[in-house]
Amino acid sequence: MGNWGSVTQRRSCILPLANPSLAVLSNRWPVAGILPLYLQHLYFAENGQVLSCGSNSFGQLGVPHGPRRCVFPQAVELLREMVVSIAAGLRHALAATASGLVYQWGTGLASSGRRLCPGQTLPLFLTAKEPNRVTGLENSQAICVLAGSDHSASLTDAGELYVWGSNKHGQLASQAAFLPVPQKIEAHCFQNEKVTAVWSGWTHLVAQTETGKVFTWGRADYGQLGRTLESHEGWKPEKQDSSLPCSRTSKSTPSPLHCLTGATEVSCGSEHNLAVMGGVCHSWGWNEHGMCGDGTEANVWAPQPMQALRSLSGLRVGCGAGHSLALCQPPALPVLGQRPMVTDPSLDATKEASPQEAMDKERNQKERHPETSAQSQSNRFRNGGLVTETL
Repeated sequence: MGNWGSVTQRRSCILPLANPSLAVLSNRWPVAGILPLYLQHLYFAENGQVLSCGSNSFGQLGVPHGPRRCVFPQAVELLREMVVSIAAGLRHALAATASGLVYQWGTGLASSGRRLCPGQTLPLFLTAKEPNRVTGLENSQAICVLAGSDHSASLTDAGELYVWGSNKHGQLASQAAFLPVPQKIEAHCFQNEKVTAVWSGWTHLVAQTETGKVFTWGRADYGQLGRTLESHEGWKPEKQDSSLPCSRTSKSTPSPLHCLTGATEVSCGSEHNLAVMGGVCHSWGWNEHGMCGDGTEANVWAPQPMQALRSLSGLRVGCGAGHSLALCQPPALPVLGQRPMVTDPSLDATKEASPQEAMDKERNQKERHPETSAQSQSNRFRNGGLVTETL
């Protein structure tokens, strides 16, 4: 396991580091998944039970009469049916059950809804502090749920994507400022293909269709969408009457990232992303804490291969709000007695030659240009090469 980005003991780590130790939550609930976001965590047990801990100030733990903060995971008892998917937003959470129903709890979306939909009565699931069935999805069967900082989404078994909540950054692919109930993103937005997978950042979304195409839409001022825009000025928040529809149509339209067609892994952080293409990890978006893993803290505006992970295989990737992780298989160690590959650029001409020929050629070069062994070794290290034996 490798991780990089924002950490607590130091400000940031801008290149991947190995993290060999991972703690096990408890033997009481074999954990199948963990969803951390902001101030709360959701745990997904193998038996389909949901556990929660952290801040409960907005009812986001699904324990209506519980304390404002829970330091140990506890079961969300009101979810009595087996759960197959969970999602944690900034101040709300969701779950999809085995029968295809969607439940939401936490009041995080309610304040935006009241402000942007004056005079309307909000549905109960936006104001509930315990799991409440999401209305408007009665004719569909959910297989996956997602949550951003102030929005929600659900993917159905028919390959349809429904969204609701705040549309401040165009993340709902709609002209409305707020969607109080789920609304389907029409198939033409995905070139009339079914959506097979979807991921959400805080204010942007990424979807993959049945042919492997990857689409992005939503906020883009940190490079979250991985594509060049006409002008970044258009992405600044606009002052407008909250009762009027959004006018920023360009960013609210899902657009394909052709360079990621066929991606086998995708993950969204708050404002950055990772994807695996051809066994190589690519990153783009917000990079203030080095979570794009390119050795800098400059935002990355298009998917770029992560050089530090190029030699690793079996990549599985994940993003936190300000850090990234990769689970991978390191390169195989050389067989006992086998000489490791020489990577010194000065020896490129001998890489196809036998080991003995390479040694003879290097010895002849030394005889023509006498120098001490220490000097030779120092130069080779300076050039970035590997010393394969002591001469």
